[in-house]
Amino acid sequence: MSDIRMVPVADLPEDFTGDESRILLDVREPDEWESGHVRGALHIPLGDVPARIEEIDMDADLLVICHSGGRSMRVLEYLNQRGYEGANVRGGMIAWAEHNRPVVTGA
Repeated sequence: MSDIRMVPVADLPEDFTGDESRILLDVREPDEWESGHVRGALHIPLGDVPARIEEIDMDADLLVICHSGGRSMRVLEYLNQRGYEGANVRGGMIAWAEHNRPVVTGA
C-alpha cells in the first residue's frame, strides 16, 4: 500500500493563480483539461511528465489531480522516486465537481 498523502478537495483553495508556494498539477489528457480544470493549475498530461519534470518546482507544495485519483497516484509514485514529495487530491476532479468548486473551460 502506498504511503502517499491524500488531501481532500475541501482543504484546497478554489484558485491557484499566483500561488507560488504550491502547485496543483493536473495530469489529465488535453480534452479532459479543456472540459474543465482548476484555475491556476499546471497542466502536464501523465505521459508528458518525464519529459517536462523540470517544470515542476521541487520546493513548492505539490498537489496532483486527475479525474478520480488513479493517474495522479501513479505520477506521485514516479515523482517520489525522483526526490519530489507531494499529495494526491482525494477523488480528483470528480470530487472537485461534487463540492461545487468552480472550473475553467478551454485551453
